[in-house]
Amino acid sequence: MVTGQRNDPYRSCNFLVEIGGIAVGGFSDVSGLQVETEVKEYREGGENSYIHKLAGPTRYSQNLILKNGFTGDSTLWDWYRKNRDGAVEKKTGSIVFLDMAGAEMARYNFYDAYPVKWIGPNLNAMRAEVAVETLELAHHRIERV
Repeated sequence: MVTGQRNDPYRSCNFLVEIGGIAVGGFSDVSGLQVETEVKEYREGGENSYIHKLAGPTRYSQNLILKNGFTGDSTLWDWYRKNRDGAVEKKTGSIVFLDMAGAEMARYNFYDAYPVKWIGPNLNAMRAEVAVETLELAHHRIERV
């Protein structure tokens, strides 16, 4: 019987987002952490009875989608507005996984990111939900460090 240290999975609720080296807001949701390597098929000559599967280019087909509680801080809106107005400002950032004590357990860095979409909060006077804004970021690549 093999014994060893048990590694429990991290909880998806305990993370933070850093953009430009600064922890930015309390994000409730991050999606788009996705990397895909294209598969190229190559049929072998001769009998053509075997198809090789070769690794093609890797792409980051998903934009990062960040959702955070809407506050009076306009940092994310200002960044989007600059890019919308033609002064594209690319930044490096991180998605940081934390353990239950708040210590860093894993980090995914994204590079050359810039906002391509901002969605303001849905407002409804009949509900007492947290107002959430959404920022979508295009990026060059994602790496686990």
